[in-house]
Amino acid sequence: MRAVVQTEKLSKYYGNVLGLSDVSVTIEPGVVGLLGPNGAGKSTFLKLITGQLKPSLGEVKVFGQPVWNNPHIFHQIGYCPEIDAFFPDLSGWQFLKEMLRLHHFPEEEARRRAEEVLKFLHLFGDKDRLIRSYSRGMRQRLKIAQAIAHEPQLIILDEPLNGLDPLGRRKVIRLIRRLGEKGQTVIVSSHVLPEIEAMTKRIILIHQGKIFAEGNIHYIRDLIDTHPHIISIKCDRVRELAAALVKEPEVIKIFFTPDPQEIQVETQQRDIFFDRLQQLILQLDLQVEAITSPDDNLQAVFDYLIGEK
Repeated sequence: MRAVVQTEKLSKYYGNVLGLSDVSVTIEPGVVGLLGPNGAGKSTFLKLITGQLKPSLGEVKVFGQPVWNNPHIFHQIGYCPEIDAFFPDLSGWQFLKEMLRLHHFPEEEARRRAEEVLKFLHLFGDKDRLIRSYSRGMRQRLKIAQAIAHEPQLIILDEPLNGLDPLGRRKVIRLIRRLGEKGQTVIVSSHVLPEIEAMTKRIILIHQGKIFAEGNIHYIRDLIDTHPHIISIKCDRVRELAAALVKEPEVIKIFFTPDPQEIQVETQQRDIFFDRLQQLILQLDLQVEAITSPDDNLQAVFDYLIGEK
């Protein structure tokens, strides 16, 4: 299988600030998830492989060609940026049609493609409204529409689910999976593991500008599951619950907080812990106010994995 994107010791510095450091990856057709906490270097990596930034060191090739200052390959790339980049006084229909015209589609073909994509992303009914009047979710769907309407072979989506309602998220996830099944290459970034997991089993972990790990979802899950999770529980009779939990083998520590109705529990077997917690809540007939994970985020996971506990 041929490489679509290939980087070799790719680095980007903003003055003395590290954006990306010594990244060497090969990306083949299908869907690949780029996963990392905010500020990890995801957007810098995507801007480098779309030719928006010039590497400080190393090289990046797309379809076997250097991407920097090589505009004739850009028609093979579709890009959905994290931030909005619109002409707000155009309608959604005008914007998408003119973007297709820039890809050298004839007028009628541009109209047809724009209509199909707007219908698919549930924007056709609002196609004549000015973009400045669109909601955040509508603008997000329009960004995705312009990235895929010209049917590029490489599609790059930076946090594409931001601002979407649950129905829109499911629709976009299905779209991304379908694009991969058609043989297109889709690189999708997110800081939320379940989002990436719903789209693909191939994941690249990025942290502090470096590729921390890459592999299938099972390997990544094994890495993340080594992270001890802190679970916060607010309920009545919290000391009675603590007395029951301390006997459970999956519980490492229990902490009492200043809130007299809250405890925090540390565990490395979260799924087993939650099953047992549900049983105890029923057995003890507890009134539970909240169950949360204050450290349930990728930054905490990465800090743990690299030894910054």
